[in-house]
Amino acid sequence: MMPERRLGGLVGRVIHAVIAVCVSAAVLVLLAFGYGPVPALGRALDPGHGAWTSATGGLPAHSRTLSLPGLSHPVSVAFTSHGVPSIRAAGESDAFLALGYLHASFRLAEMDLERRLGEGRVAQLAGPPGVASDKFELRLGLLRTAQQEWAQTPRSSPAGVALLAYSRGVNDYLAQARASGGWPSIFGLTGVYPRDWTPVDSLVVQGVLTQQLDFTASPLDYAVLERTLGVAHTMAWFPVLPPGQQSPYDPGPYHYRGIAPIAAQATLTSREPVPGHSTGRAGQTATSLTGAGRGRNAGNAVAARGGTLSARAAAAARAVLAQVSALPAGLIHRYPDSNAWAANGHAVAGGVSMLAGDPHLPQTVPSVWYQAELSAPGLAVTGVTVPGLPGVLIGHNAHIAWSLTDVQNQATLFYTEQTSKSRPGQYFWRGAWRPMRQVRYTIPVRGGSPVPLTVGITVHGPVMTQVGQTTSVDWMGNIPSPDLAVMLAVAKAHDFTQFHAALANWHAPSQNFVYADDHGNIGAISAGYYPLVRHGDPWLPLPGTGADDVAGVIPYQAVPQVYDPPGHVVATANQRPVGPSYPYYIGTTDDFFDPGYRASQIYAQLHGKTRMTPASFAAIQLSMTDTLAQRIVPRLLAALGHRKLPATQEAAAGLLRAWTDDMTVSSAAATVWWTFWGDYLSAVFQPWWIAAKVPVHKDHAGLAVSAQRSSLDQVLENWTLTDPANSAFTAPGGPHRKAPAVMRAAFATAVAHLAAQLHGAPSGWTWGRVHSRQFPSVTQAAGLGYGPRASGGDSWTIDAADGGLESHSGPSWRMIVAWTGRGSATGEGVYPGGQSENPASPWYEDQMAGWWNGKYLAMPPAGGYSAGSVIWALSPGGR
Repeated sequence: MMPERRLGGLVGRVIHAVIAVCVSAAVLVLLAFGYGPVPALGRALDPGHGAWTSATGGLPAHSRTLSLPGLSHPVSVAFTSHGVPSIRAAGESDAFLALGYLHASFRLAEMDLERRLGEGRVAQLAGPPGVASDKFELRLGLLRTAQQEWAQTPRSSPAGVALLAYSRGVNDYLAQARASGGWPSIFGLTGVYPRDWTPVDSLVVQGVLTQQLDFTASPLDYAVLERTLGVAHTMAWFPVLPPGQQSPYDPGPYHYRGIAPIAAQATLTSREPVPGHSTGRAGQTATSLTGAGRGRNAGNAVAARGGTLSARAAAAARAVLAQVSALPAGLIHRYPDSNAWAANGHAVAGGVSMLAGDPHLPQTVPSVWYQAELSAPGLAVTGVTVPGLPGVLIGHNAHIAWSLTDVQNQATLFYTEQTSKSRPGQYFWRGAWRPMRQVRYTIPVRGGSPVPLTVGITVHGPVMTQVGQTTSVDWMGNIPSPDLAVMLAVAKAHDFTQFHAALANWHAPSQNFVYADDHGNIGAISAGYYPLVRHGDPWLPLPGTGADDVAGVIPYQAVPQVYDPPGHVVATANQRPVGPSYPYYIGTTDDFFDPGYRASQIYAQLHGKTRMTPASFAAIQLSMTDTLAQRIVPRLLAALGHRKLPATQEAAAGLLRAWTDDMTVSSAAATVWWTFWGDYLSAVFQPWWIAAKVPVHKDHAGLAVSAQRSSLDQVLENWTLTDPANSAFTAPGGPHRKAPAVMRAAFATAVAHLAAQLHGAPSGWTWGRVHSRQFPSVTQAAGLGYGPRASGGDSWTIDAADGGLESHSGPSWRMIVAWTGRGSATGEGVYPGGQSENPASPWYEDQMAGWWNGKYLAMPPAGGYSAGSVIWALSPGGR
């Protein structure tokens, strides 16, 4: 048995990998090294050795004839040389069944272990290290929400048909594996085999993705920051509205259209309805709400508060943050995600339209995506799918193309419930004591005793802690969202009207949907539920007694959106999508959204261009220009002026003077810039953090001073450019300072650090020596991942590399679709990795080199089925 400390560090890395690709790497790592009753398998997990070589999925692909009991009619599947399938079926049900069969064939471990994650069953495989994650997920309620979504889905509806057919396809594969014993090796190694797949499992997978993109703990961070830094400093340094230009894709004009109720059917099993009372979510109208319109002014001023939160509320915030910090990395939304843009008219060659998209997600091998093309009467769509779900999430059909990016929206609200020791199991709401609904679970633990868990649920949602003060969470992801039904409708849309109508039913996660069609139209819609509270500051935990409940959401006709903008371009890169006069609250600068640097660079490279081609769009996707550096470096050089600098500092300054602001792997100036900016942030803010004793250890990502805190990046940029005498430059108890002096000191610190680390002349301090991308294997076994490899880019370049000096997050799929006429498009795409999760498969990481070198592969055309060298003929048959 390995030492406890080593195991703890290992499990931390394991759980990071779980979320990065939605596979429980905990199981595989524990197998690699051994834990409790699990034997050490070591080299058996390395590629080309041991168990992998015997895995069915590791054999070279060949044509096959297969009988699937769930099919109604024969289906043909043609694979490209990279394993991308084109499915041709006589009906949609058979097409989705075939997709389920393919997902199970190539990504079964990923699917099975992702559903375990969302359903709170990781500890059943990983042992005690998985209990904390299981407790959090069962409290939050992804499983409860998925169960309600399925209960509300008519079985004969498009979504119901797709989910049932998809489940049959997965189960057809499971039945074959049970009969033949030809399981993917990981199941044989553990001795734990997957149970049958159900529609609820698919909806749990949907819930996990929603959580990754939409769940934040920002109100808890604000609570701790206000308690330590004080209200004034917190709201000055983490303001509601960004201090600078964000390049909104919807510039207005805007109109206040009241508040829309949340759908009546959204009364949740994760929330406790009170007989005879509205939950504060459904049935409300804008005219019946007093003060609801304050959302129009929330961004313009900080509410005047007499003091900070109570010590009990702050203690509760710290307790929940401790839970969040212990979760797998990536499960809580921390980084901005993705680019997407479209152009039309004279801006593109041929005068029709063109779209580009590259969602930024955790990068591992295999990828989170599985590429496919589906064709059946009434259905023709190509793009990327998510293993575990039927349908294409990003791609194009015969008439429209679309891609997604995350949009700013504070979808998570926390409530401090009023409770009493004399009334256990109750909370006070709207003038009366109410019983919490209690839901009880038993968490099975491999190698340990089962762990009981009781979840209390109030009208706001599940209770996340009772430390200090009982705190519940009201998260839009816990509202049943017919995402699958929406995406199936999008896949069949012929124009923007149908596209727009389909997205009206999308609730969570809120997303920017960017659009281009074969008639030459482009647009974007930020679909989703944006919660609005009756009263109070939603960026803090709110009192749960009723006055501060969610009043409703922004009406769909008022969410950010644009159609055929006059400039012939639209771009979303997680910037604030609207300007400062937008009449609704959608979140603050601390909601982990982009400061607008990528969006500004995209617009700069699109504006004024004509006759752009797919190659033009590809060059933008691969751009490594840092917009923040473009703005700040001239001020740094001005601060250095003509002073006589030490030789090493002078050489470093010379690099910046000649620099083009590109974060290329061979640029030494890029290294100097990045290091300077981090030291500049620390020089300004760290003295304040130390003086206030901010408990950074409670949530390092949400409380620490770092370049990953977009709010601090924005305010420091703004002060440097427009307010160099801001009082924040003077440290508590220190001598008076202005921006130029702090910049000079930070520059000297950065150069000294680099000289000590890299040695030699500054010209040799290339970015690739300190910055890399790494694509870890889900097993963490040596040789199965890719990298670390010296890389260009940073958090603010269009070709983003998120996560610091060793990046694990960035473009997970690059796609470009060019419309050349009615019903005619050319699509190309690539993602890092391959179609198979088996390291012995030729389709394991065969796309990695192309992705790394900026190459693209032709996408199978929507509805344009063409035979490949490998054909699977699927026919109806008995078990």
